[in-house]
Amino acid sequence: MLMRKILPLAGSIAVIGANSLVLSPIAGAVALSFPGIDAAGVMTAAAIYGLATAISALVLAPGIDRIGQRAALRRSLLVMMAALALSAAAPNLPVLCLAQALAGLAAGCALPAIYVLSAHVAEKGRESETLGLVLTGWTVSLVAGVSLSALIADFAHWRLVFAALALAAGWLAVAVHRSRELAVPTPATRPSSPLTALRVRGIAPALLTVAAYMAAFYGLYAYLGSHLTGALQLSTAAAGLAPMAYGLGFGIATFADRLLDRHGATAAAPVTFLGLGLVYVALAATSAHAAILIALCFAWGAANHIGLNLIVARLTALDPTQPGAIMGLYSTVTYLAASAGVFFYRPLFERFGLAGCAVASAGCIVPALATALIQRRRRPVSGTEGRKFIRFRLKNGG
Repeated sequence: MLMRKILPLAGSIAVIGANSLVLSPIAGAVALSFPGIDAAGVMTAAAIYGLATAISALVLAPGIDRIGQRAALRRSLLVMMAALALSAAAPNLPVLCLAQALAGLAAGCALPAIYVLSAHVAEKGRESETLGLVLTGWTVSLVAGVSLSALIADFAHWRLVFAALALAAGWLAVAVHRSRELAVPTPATRPSSPLTALRVRGIAPALLTVAAYMAAFYGLYAYLGSHLTGALQLSTAAAGLAPMAYGLGFGIATFADRLLDRHGATAAAPVTFLGLGLVYVALAATSAHAAILIALCFAWGAANHIGLNLIVARLTALDPTQPGAIMGLYSTVTYLAASAGVFFYRPLFERFGLAGCAVASAGCIVPALATALIQRRRRPVSGTEGRKFIRFRLKNGG
């Protein structure tokens, strides 16, 4: 029953995630279809996609609270299907950039809707487990999407990658439309916007945590492949084991999500963020040893999964009257922090290597750890009490 509810949500994340990651491994193949364009030029489309996603999440996502989460997700998937079909047929780079901009606008609305729906369809006592299962869509996009896209581009054509994703988006739009479980009533609430969401109590420290957390991940992940193939001289195929190990760890950590429901987020958060910080320290200490580094990527993925679950759950509980606007801010901060992480980590990587980036990431986890410790000191509740508190807020409008 639970899997039937969340399958369209996890699948939607998988398609969105695959599109956001797919250009990197096939950029060279795409460039061959566009005379005078190199792989770096193709990645311009990926940058435009990220920027469009951030803008959409900030400007358009608040509309989710008015039209309803299921309707917003269905429409976003239809737009995503059209954008992916246009990407597959793009005759040149400007058209591909336009298509990816359209895909970004769709993703910026779809992701907040997915996160809010996952909170609505969760059974009592299984909130964290449900969100964790939805988040496994990122694992599918990372492990299957990236790997399969490279194979399809090598043995067939890169256009088939986007065509397949377009078909998947269309199928998911139909599945969302037919799903009775996702037909969540839209409450009559006051109009929401980024400004009203920014006035929600607790939103500022929560978004600061998101910014630091995402910069830590994307900043380090962006240069992991370069370190493995450059400093450690691994082949491209061998270096691909690192993101695969990360994705497997991210997915397997789903089995630990039920512990969050049992013991409560307040108790689990300090342990989780401390553990993630230690993983970053370990990545720095073992950056010269490829096998250990790849093995640690598994632990990195597992810790990041649990940490992301805690962060998203905290945001969705801040104000049930405007979840779309709040999760829109989350997506905006995520994509801006991702770009900032890649930008600011570059001089660190050039001077101190991957070890310097990993140390910086460990430092970025401090805000999340500090916030978790403060919350535990203020409200040291059990898992059962924590769930009662969240359900009380949902029933009484925050």
